[in-house]
Amino acid sequence: MKCRIMIADDHELVRVGVRAFLEQCPDVSVCCEATDGHDAIEKARQYHPDISIMDIGMPVTNGIVAARRILKNSPGHRILILTVPEPDETIRAALESGIRGLVFKTDPLSNLLDAINEIRRDRTFFTAQVGDMILKEYLLIDQAPVEPKNSPEPMLTLRERETLQLIAEGKSTKEVAMCLGLAVKTAETHRGRVLRKLRLHNATELTLYAIRHSIIEVPVLNDKLQNRTLVAGVTK
Repeated sequence: MKCRIMIADDHELVRVGVRAFLEQCPDVSVCCEATDGHDAIEKARQYHPDISIMDIGMPVTNGIVAARRILKNSPGHRILILTVPEPDETIRAALESGIRGLVFKTDPLSNLLDAINEIRRDRTFFTAQVGDMILKEYLLIDQAPVEPKNSPEPMLTLRERETLQLIAEGKSTKEVAMCLGLAVKTAETHRGRVLRKLRLHNATELTLYAIRHSIIEVPVLNDKLQNRTLVAGVTK
């Protein structure tokens, strides 16, 4: 039986390219495509793909939050992240979400196929850079002193993370409610909880937080960097 795959990426060129590559593989079929994280959650529920290939930096709901939501709905689902090189903290968040593999868009195409084949066998596959990071942190576990954290990272629920991203993208509370299928009052409650948990005071501070933590991508518009993107302070 062919392995059914969903491709989730907000760039059409990436989706078309990945689909064209996978269509050359006789034992793989692309059952659906998604243009953002929220769309990926709905398509996963509708089409039940065997493996979802997802980008991290997607609008509405980013790939990490989408992965968590999909895996909450279907714990047996297998997710492969295909993304640009990201900061270590973003990679850690992706790993903690329960994904089965991670490949960078700068890697050879063969890595993508290897990842799919390994995940189909209920194994994991991580690009060499990520594997090195995992190994390094594993080796340092017993050596690093345990220090109490004075201000631990606040734990947001999946719905609060979705609310955070939408507000950071400039959505009003009413628009957040519409995107998430909530009552406006409920969306207001989530917004208030996010601000309190993060100890922020307004949408501007919330947006800066989202940029620093690679939750959203922000276009850089100037003469020299017109077509590049800023992700948590890193241009690409």
